[in-house]
Amino acid sequence: MTVAGAHRATPCGGCHGRGAGLVRDPAAAGACEACHPGRAGVLTGPMATRAAEAAFAAEAFGGLDPGFFGAQCSGCHLRACGDCHGGGHRLARPGAEDCHGCHRGYFVGADYLGRAPREDSLRYQRGEFVDGEAYLKMAPDVHREAGMTCGDCHSMASLARGERASQRCPDCHALDLKIQEHRIAAHREKLECSACHAAWGAQEYGTFFLRHEQSPSAQYFRVRHPSDRPYIKSAYLKLQDPPPLGLNGAGRVSPIRPQFTVYHTRVVDERPVGAENRLLAARWKAFVPHTVRRGAPLCGGCHENPRRFLLEPEADRIFLPREDGMTLGSFWDRSGQRVANGAFLPPERFAAMTRWSPEYARGAVERWKKLVGDGAAR
Repeated sequence: MTVAGAHRATPCGGCHGRGAGLVRDPAAAGACEACHPGRAGVLTGPMATRAAEAAFAAEAFGGLDPGFFGAQCSGCHLRACGDCHGGGHRLARPGAEDCHGCHRGYFVGADYLGRAPREDSLRYQRGEFVDGEAYLKMAPDVHREAGMTCGDCHSMASLARGERASQRCPDCHALDLKIQEHRIAAHREKLECSACHAAWGAQEYGTFFLRHEQSPSAQYFRVRHPSDRPYIKSAYLKLQDPPPLGLNGAGRVSPIRPQFTVYHTRVVDERPVGAENRLLAARWKAFVPHTVRRGAPLCGGCHENPRRFLLEPEADRIFLPREDGMTLGSFWDRSGQRVANGAFLPPERFAAMTRWSPEYARGAVERWKKLVGDGAAR
């Protein structure tokens, strides 16, 4: 039997035990804790329990289908060390592609590798396929281009403690005050780095779950989660642009995205039962896109862009979901929506941002001079 990886010099009994304590699969039986103390916390933490997701599913779908979470959402729960480190005699540190097995599609992780989910319609299922899903090719995170893997910022020890990251931007990057945006005190004190440096973020607006029972229409949809109580999932709109901004739990300006704007329809013999496209939740989430790139948007990209703060003027609306019977007036109007782990930026605070103070005017002129070149500016 060939043992590869970090355990190649370990005797068989070191992992499998001896006598009555013999175990066939130590990675599944929890024997790893004997040599890796403190790491078992991963198996009781958020990646294993998915408590927040379970609570959301219970709130949104509980009255319609109490078994929704168990049937549709349990595929990415950690149950054993081998789920990430492999099995058999080839246990190894997981790489980015291993993490992608769960952190894929709309969830943070695929974006680090430069992958954005395509639209759900069958006509868009082309191009690069990874783990059974089709992706758009986007610019990957600069840390990915530098050869860093997920574990460089998300250590095993931090995950075992229930922490999302062991390394944060200031741990490796000192603020360069030669950069104009870094010299602005409000930016340093009130913004997360990702508010400016996240080049793009996957966003899904209007997530529809259709439950088909005895309906021939099911063949026209792409079935994403087959089960004994099948649902068909499709999105109204997917975007891959700089994400909207709000406030995270620390009160700092942060990227936000629809955690789920969930609609539900049950179809029997071609007829919707109950309300068609019933809005179950309109919840946003502050998050950290893993799409860091050099540079930042122009001043007006935030200070003169109400839509980016879910304050879209009615006259500027292109998508009108309410006219399609979808309850919300606009996906970029905060009315009827909320941020689960933070808040929307107060309207009066955005109004203050739009005023051209002398400091803002000087900064805007300086930025444009850099863009066109000092010679052209003169």
